[in-house]
Amino acid sequence: MAEQDLSEYARSLVADVQATSEAEGSMHQDVFTARVLYDLEQAGVLENPFGAYHSGRGFEVSGYGLSADETALDLFVTEFDVEPLDRKATKAQMDAAFRRLLAFARRCREGLAQYIDESSDVHDMCVAVDKALSEVARVRLLFLTNRICTASVVPPTEFDGLPVSREVWDVARLHRNETSGSLAEPILVEFDPPLPCVLTPSDEADHSVVLGVIPGSTLADLYEVHWTRLLELNVRSYLQAKGGVNRGIRETIRKTPGRFLAYNNGITATATEVEFVRDAEGRPTHVNSVQGLQIVNGGQTTASLYYARARDRADLSAVQVQMKLTKVAPERLSDIVKKISEYSNTQNRVTQVDFSSNDAFHVDVQRYTRSLWAPAPDGSSQETHWFYERARGQYTDELTKAATAPRQQKFKRVNPLKQKFTKTDLAKYVHSWEQLPHLVSRAAQKNFVEFTLRVTEEPPEVDTQYCRRVIAMAILFKAVDRVAARHEAASHKSHVTTYTMARLVLAADRRIDLDRIWQEQRITPALEEAIDSLCPLVMKAVLTPLRGNNVGEWAKKGECWDMVSRVQWKVPGELEAELRVTPLHASGLSAGSDVVAEGTEVELLAVPVEEWSAIARWAKETHSLSPWQRQLLQQVGRRLELDETVPAHQASQAVQTRSKALEFGFRP
Repeated sequence: MAEQDLSEYARSLVADVQATSEAEGSMHQDVFTARVLYDLEQAGVLENPFGAYHSGRGFEVSGYGLSADETALDLFVTEFDVEPLDRKATKAQMDAAFRRLLAFARRCREGLAQYIDESSDVHDMCVAVDKALSEVARVRLLFLTNRICTASVVPPTEFDGLPVSREVWDVARLHRNETSGSLAEPILVEFDPPLPCVLTPSDEADHSVVLGVIPGSTLADLYEVHWTRLLELNVRSYLQAKGGVNRGIRETIRKTPGRFLAYNNGITATATEVEFVRDAEGRPTHVNSVQGLQIVNGGQTTASLYYARARDRADLSAVQVQMKLTKVAPERLSDIVKKISEYSNTQNRVTQVDFSSNDAFHVDVQRYTRSLWAPAPDGSSQETHWFYERARGQYTDELTKAATAPRQQKFKRVNPLKQKFTKTDLAKYVHSWEQLPHLVSRAAQKNFVEFTLRVTEEPPEVDTQYCRRVIAMAILFKAVDRVAARHEAASHKSHVTTYTMARLVLAADRRIDLDRIWQEQRITPALEEAIDSLCPLVMKAVLTPLRGNNVGEWAKKGECWDMVSRVQWKVPGELEAELRVTPLHASGLSAGSDVVAEGTEVELLAVPVEEWSAIARWAKETHSLSPWQRQLLQQVGRRLELDETVPAHQASQAVQTRSKALEFGFRP
């Protein structure tokens, strides 16, 4: 990171906080807190953070957050300085901040809420923290500051038996988060003792290779601390102990741990920085620390070691693992990692789909869908996720992470298996919408390759709206599939489904309201009736090959789509009444997003400014919305009152939250 870049970022951050503070009449500290919480939530560091400052004798807190699975409690305290680069935050100051946070947690357990006005946000926070401390599995403390910290590695501690991790987010780390295109904050590992190694000579300027041996217990520790973040550049998540290779790893650990080094292929890892211990002649002898560690091959070995210790109580003290560590220039990371994965992965079969796991498109889809809550179709409060499995095995891996049976049941409720979809599923849904059913009929792998080429040539703008609409396509596709089953498409159902959806979209001129499908999480009766009338017509065309082709080969041809596209069928009046006025653009919906964003803006501005605050007050009194939703409404109201631009994602969330409030009984 260039020093000038950091200086400019720090000055810009101070200027932005001061300007916002003056415009809103808010304290600098509160504005800085809101800004940082928003950035970290967008980066996936925090989930549902809620800002509420409170302090007393010996304690201080700026807000809290609770993970989506309710297994982790976050408490954070912020510090803002108008001259951040002139005064550094010392280790003593950081330690004091963490002590104040733990003191706040202690006070919450002792009944601090009873001394706080029940109408205040702080009261809500105290109640939530007290409740969470008896239910979560771990606590995380975060010190957020726009100063530069002199120490950033803080050892864990504990609170009433709960493990407590402590993180420092200073201005340098905030800058990295905002400007980095990587998957997450780079993993820093310091090895104690350092790992013996051999640095191999290389004529390549963009990378160098280190060969070494890492203790199995150290590898298991890394997985336990960083979990799947350690494998983000791996083409797969852990595939459990079901395959022959993973069963073999487990048996070796249990029965002959001393032979693990001889039997196992080891791991291939990458890092952006490597620090060595050198001998008297300056030659590297040991790896002291690595920055940006990622395991790109050997994820099965790593996870197997962890699970053998956690589940089987295996002793890993005799297990040694060979490691090839490649130091890669950050700008070459994506290209080189893909080649390393492709050429070194020989343990379990890896497909072309796996090699695309780390493409920016799929990373973005995963990032947005993980934080996207789907409305409950039955009107209940049980919102869910559509789980995008970017890498093979992620769903099972996350389910395993929820170690107890109750937590696994909760994970399944929030992430229903029927709402899991893969990269090949996504390609199938989008290509059916884009009227390319002949590509879909060429089977998952070939269709995905075509999809990848199209995405590379014309990358869609992946955001919340894009992901909602892709999920709406999935709901539509599944509904068409059910209709095709009713019409006894039998072994040709997959062809009939994609062709029926494509013909439907063509007839409707892409005006099917995907936003409504997303909001209701189902198709309308009028849409289902239309599909029911269209499906047998399409099925007849698909199952009647020209010139002696069999159905499977016929469905792969553009001629088949040409014939289906000319099937005589008109959109029924009931469905016509539900269609959008303007079509959604065929290629990834990027062009159509402007139209809908404009519509959202019109809907936002049509609501009286004072109504946004009124909804927040009503929700506070009735406990009908989450704290973050109330906070969102207040923030949107303030922006509109100050005639500021409301970001597109906030506008969309605000409109949806207002709709939910109306459903729950709010009356303007």
